Amino acid sequence: MEASAGLVAGSHNRNELVVIHGHEEPKPLKNLDGQVCEICGDEIGVTVDGDLFVACNECGFPVCRPCYEYERREGTQQCPQCKTRYKRLKGSPRVEGDEDEEDVDDIEHEFNIDDEQNKHRNVVESILHGKMSYGRGPEDDETPQIPPVITGVRSRPVSGEFPIAGALAYGEHMSNASLHKRVHPYPMSETEGAERWDDKKEGGWKERMDDWKMQQGNLGPEADDAYDDMSMLDEARQPLSRKVPIASSKVNPYRMVIVARLLILAFFLRYRILNPVHDAIGLWLTSVICEIWFAFSWILDQFPKWFPIDRETYLDRLSLRYEREGEPNMLAPVDIFVSTVDPMKEPPLVTANTVLSILAMDYPVDKISCYISDDGASMLTFESLSETAEFARKWVPFCKKFAIEPRAPEMYFTLKVDYLKDKVQPTFVKERRAMKREYEEFKVRINALVAKAQKVPPEGWIMQDGTPWPGNNTKDHPGMIQVFLGQSGGHDTEGNELPRLVYVSREKRPGFLHHKKAGAMNALVRVSGVLTNAPFMLNLDCDHYINNSKAAREAMCFLMDPQIGRKVCYVQFPQRFDGIDRHDRYANRNTVFFDINMKGLDGIQGPVYVGTGCVFRRQALYGYEPPKGPKRPKMVSCGCCPCFGRRKKDKKYPKNGGNENGPSLEGGSDSVFSLVFSPTYCFFNPLTLNFIYTCGAAVEDDKELLMSQMNFEKKFGQSAIFVTSTLMDQGGVPPSSSPAALLKEAIHVISCGYEDKTEWGSELGWIYGSITEDILTGFKMHCRGWRSIYCMPKLPAFKGSAPINLSDRLNQVLRWALGSVEIFFSRHCPAWYGLKGAKLRWLERFAYVNTTIYPFTSLPLLAYCTLQAICLLTDKFIMPPISTFASLFFIALFLSIFATGILELRWSGVSIEEWWRNEQFWVIGGISAHLFAVVQGLLKVLAGIDTNFTVTSKTTDDEEFGELYTFKWTTLLIPPTTVLIVNLVGVVAGISDAINNGYQSWGPLFGKLFFSFWVIVHLYPFLKGLMGRQNRTPTIVVIWSVLLASIFSLLWVRIDPFVLKTKGPDTTKCGINC
Repeated sequence: MEASAGLVAGSHNRNELVVIHGHEEPKPLKNLDGQVCEICGDEIGVTVDGDLFVACNECGFPVCRPCYEYERREGTQQCPQCKTRYKRLKGSPRVEGDEDEEDVDDIEHEFNIDDEQNKHRNVVESILHGKMSYGRGPEDDETPQIPPVITGVRSRPVSGEFPIAGALAYGEHMSNASLHKRVHPYPMSETEGAERWDDKKEGGWKERMDDWKMQQGNLGPEADDAYDDMSMLDEARQPLSRKVPIASSKVNPYRMVIVARLLILAFFLRYRILNPVHDAIGLWLTSVICEIWFAFSWILDQFPKWFPIDRETYLDRLSLRYEREGEPNMLAPVDIFVSTVDPMKEPPLVTANTVLSILAMDYPVDKISCYISDDGASMLTFESLSETAEFARKWVPFCKKFAIEPRAPEMYFTLKVDYLKDKVQPTFVKERRAMKREYEEFKVRINALVAKAQKVPPEGWIMQDGTPWPGNNTKDHPGMIQVFLGQSGGHDTEGNELPRLVYVSREKRPGFLHHKKAGAMNALVRVSGVLTNAPFMLNLDCDHYINNSKAAREAMCFLMDPQIGRKVCYVQFPQRFDGIDRHDRYANRNTVFFDINMKGLDGIQGPVYVGTGCVFRRQALYGYEPPKGPKRPKMVSCGCCPCFGRRKKDKKYPKNGGNENGPSLEGGSDSVFSLVFSPTYCFFNPLTLNFIYTCGAAVEDDKELLMSQMNFEKKFGQSAIFVTSTLMDQGGVPPSSSPAALLKEAIHVISCGYEDKTEWGSELGWIYGSITEDILTGFKMHCRGWRSIYCMPKLPAFKGSAPINLSDRLNQVLRWALGSVEIFFSRHCPAWYGLKGAKLRWLERFAYVNTTIYPFTSLPLLAYCTLQAICLLTDKFIMPPISTFASLFFIALFLSIFATGILELRWSGVSIEEWWRNEQFWVIGGISAHLFAVVQGLLKVLAGIDTNFTVTSKTTDDEEFGELYTFKWTTLLIPPTTVLIVNLVGVVAGISDAINNGYQSWGPLFGKLFFSFWVIVHLYPFLKGLMGRQNRTPTIVVIWSVLLASIFSLLWVRIDPFVLKTKGPDTTKCGINC
């Protein structure tokens, strides 16, 4: 599909498909009257109909028919001026790559296809051709022929462009109507390597001998050159990455302190349980329950950090192995997903910078495809993306010419560094100044679009050609796809190819569940599987731009490593943020989690998926299990002495593919399409990727094949083309389908009813059931036996924006905590899900359990923060008077807590300020957002009351850190404010009571004041955020907080500690007359 072909909109369920061409200005054609061929100088001539011959309908570049046909047969098949691929004109012979046409006149004679080729058919395609269809056709009654032996068959390697209809599949012409009825077989073509080493080809043996002699140094270059080549080959064979264990001098003391802290904690809890406070039994019991929960929570959080590791990557080895000079680039293609919903909360300029950084990344352009999911069907997003595609033609060559970092223009031009460092080109300053001016003009155009979108016309948005925008009703609109860059029109100002850029807005209709972001991501998985089907996918939020242009290469060092890559489901990068104040008041950077917890998980089974900055293996998202190594066949005895054993008979394929979690990818990457068949016939089972060996006509297996095909459709959906793509674990697209057919199928797979009665969202793709779909998705992969990798390059791979004001930060934490509570009450609860398969390691399970129960810590935390004030108000304490020996438990416990934190900072490199901010926000978020998340989660489970998902605003204030002081009212502010006021009142009451009762009451007071000050110090950032820049607090917050604080203060008034309670004589000892 050409980039200029227009916006494709339609609904598969309603059988509608519309192509809108008028939203872009048409390219002007040249006047061809009297022109001559610009290549050979001859006259252009006329067509068979007598009209002037026009070779290129895009730009009208004058070329005569002989030059046109020569260029199509021997050349690049492109117009010399606009680089558009030449289409076949009437009367011209077909060449490989021509699109299928409905009005073909002489198709039998336009291609020279050997009849022998028709006999070699792929088994998978034969079965799909015979069985997989949306309805029955005349072919369905035919008995499928069992193919002869085929070896070395491979799927077509994926490229960065839509495939143009190539050689006809085994001589069969596919009409446009039949394209969507069934999948046709692929043409079998030899690879370059197969041709080179084929003994039947002329000179094949001699070429192999020459290559062998070249490697031995007996022929060709000099000895020094040969030595250099051999050293490069040795370097290329080395691993692409390695583990860097933490130094034992740092990690061993850390582990010893953890064990010591665990023992001290056990003795402390034993002492607390065996020594109750009889005059305050309620306070004592509450405090002991809270302390036991804190100990349990600490164990779940601490022990997954037992094996922390670092990793190193070797990008030079990656290039030596997969980017050899003079050979095709063998790096794996990558599909990149960017999701956006509301352009008012997620500004188009932010999304544009993310897209521009993707298009300019350091990776082969033909192997990058960028898909933008517009889940709000906004015309503003669509038009902004069109402007971005035009600006990319200038921005991308500038980035690659001068190797600038980062490659998001907004961040690059605002970077406060010496931009002339390491720049040696004399033209750099001039071109940078010109590019900055171009970017400022681009920003003005985007801002104009945003200003125009502020007021929606009564009749809805109208496109340039007068067509109503299909997404005017955001809750009821057809699916839309637009290819902005790619194939035709996908070149920059210097004539170089640009990566593909595709706009996608899935269909939405009333009455269907759309599953928010998870549903949008699954739609992108299917669309990309139909159009490009890259084996790896990078997922980014719209505000996370590529800060390191080699980020994809960093991930490939793990995913393409022959030793460890086959079992890696995804590579997770840490999140880094721009625009956060220096002191990081609300722990927005989350450094403790990304630099400590995630490193610890990487040493077990891998880090959790955090929603963005992650490169996935497509087959892992499809629910397949990781490949298993070859196993020796089991021998069983037959019972007689001379026979030592015999091979176990091959079983029929198991009912569910041999495992309970899903099919596996055993046998390597080419096991699906490269097999050496035995004399028995072999059928392919698409559900399990296993082969069924039978003898004779195999009529009995017909029903089994039909059942497997039905199970495959139940698993992936009713799209034969997409189902075929799921079998290609190395990627690739069916070369037998035309671009128009692929786009029509892409509209089908994003229809709102496509996922009905399939496994999407339950076993495949992003998992539904929680607003934090990222945790569930990674958890399901780890339960199948996959492992993940944590990659931390020195230059951060991605950077994004984070909400820096208090209200937005608390709402963000609320959303995360609510998702964890939803997972805890779902069938995917990590405490018991996947126990039967036992493929999830126990420490990894501890980490996942901790991610789902941490919101419940808010209940004991709130109680513990309030207990201290109650103790001050009631003149009671949660602990009895302690002896000198018992005091050692408290001292040892506090020392172990501080020692654990200090040693953690030592091996992780996290600063003490970042650690302290994290501790403070753990208390702030725990008694506010986490508490509300537990309440909302319980309401949803018990009463069915659902909560709305709100997108975090990505807008920024013009003033630096101006958003930090912005106050937005939310009920999340009430609990921390109440706790703060109660503790302040308690401190005043306690000190007043001590002054009134004399110096003997100061001793017990210090213990109570210590805990209250602990609460107040942790809530200090909250207090600063509450006061804002003007040191004022909204009236509503003050009223609610004072009201709740007064309730607790009445307890103190009832006790009246200022009045001395004089005790009379003990009449039992002295009598009445004492």
